[in-house]
Amino acid sequence: MNILELRKKAVQLRKRTWELIYNHKNGHTGSDLSCTDILVALYYNVLNQTPETVGTLEADTYIQSKGHAVEIWYEVLADKGYIDRDDLEKGYSTFNSPYIGHPTTDVKGMEFHTGSLGHGLGLGVGVALAAKMNSLKKHTYVLMGDGEQAEGSIWEAAMAASNYNLDNLTAIIDHNDLQITGTTDSVMRSNPISNKYEAFGWNVIEVDGNDLAALIHVLTSENNTGKPRLIVANTVKGKGITVAENRADWHHKVPSQEEFEEGIRELDAQMEALNHE
Repeated sequence: MNILELRKKAVQLRKRTWELIYNHKNGHTGSDLSCTDILVALYYNVLNQTPETVGTLEADTYIQSKGHAVEIWYEVLADKGYIDRDDLEKGYSTFNSPYIGHPTTDVKGMEFHTGSLGHGLGLGVGVALAAKMNSLKKHTYVLMGDGEQAEGSIWEAAMAASNYNLDNLTAIIDHNDLQITGTTDSVMRSNPISNKYEAFGWNVIEVDGNDLAALIHVLTSENNTGKPRLIVANTVKGKGITVAENRADWHHKVPSQEEFEEGIRELDAQMEALNHE
């Protein structure tokens, strides 16, 4: 897909996620909207993975450590044919449904249970190390939040990744500077995050995480450093819907009917503008 098509896809998926959360009165709205462009870049332009190959030895692995942003991941998987979208729309957050509030291996395309923050990078290190040991060409991608950088397990994994020269591992931080109780700096300061990962032996690149062209450029560039790579993706929490943008209270907020309708009008206007580019 070209960049314009990808931008349209991001708007479409934000709209579907907004509708899913509103219809079922549950979801991590701000976090979903924040990382939408990252998932679009990965699933529509970068990942060597399909519904048929996911979980095989040669396919790339994607681990969403910030598992609370699961609604956008569900919508991506449905759009790509991993899961049935009608089943998702009817079953999300309902009794006995696999489509719960955090990733589960009961859902095709989700290779690990996540949601307890701080675990995803360690899982990714294990997958990448196993691929190295078995001379596999696969690449492992891990999406983390900036709030979970307060977890000590993250830094154990970061040290191990560097120790084993895991240049087949790319970690991405959805760096929106907000978490459920306020700014990341006020809750548990992790900045300057780039300097810390560099000190741990990582190749670090900062990028506008809501710019699809910039994301794809970085994600598809060669990593010839012999080091694991970290992409600090500077994003806007609640990106794309004004009422939710840059607001910590939208971490786990469900829109009212008025907010929902305003969000739909805003997203429709964005799509209309893109159709005229």
